[in-house]
Amino acid sequence: MSKTVIRTDNAPAAAGPYSQAIIANGFVFCAGQVGYIPGTPRTVAEGGIQAQTRQTLNNLKAVLEAAGSSLDNVVKTTVFLSDINNFAAMNEVYATFFGDNPPARSTVQVVLPTGLLVEIEAVATL
Repeated sequence: MSKTVIRTDNAPAAAGPYSQAIIANGFVFCAGQVGYIPGTPRTVAEGGIQAQTRQTLNNLKAVLEAAGSSLDNVVKTTVFLSDINNFAAMNEVYATFFGDNPPARSTVQVVLPTGLLVEIEAVATL
């Protein structure tokens, strides 16, 4: 099996020993994206859960496009929320990115780094 590492400046750079995404066997496996604004030193999008969800999904979109895919090709996401009570507000924004045929999804509450309210990872086809 071959794999291709994906990296783009249009999304926040990896903050550790991982890749923004990997292409393998016709799929794109995206690392979790958060609401950092690309090109900044870890500046979080202001405006609460909805603003962070929007920025997170725009970052995910940029990574997918760098891999030659798109949000339309996403088959599975996992949403990590720092507070499950933010689910409805996150879901409202999430729905605008995926339309009538959204991917399969799991959503869980976790501890995220300070200031972050949401993280989303995805698997897409090429």
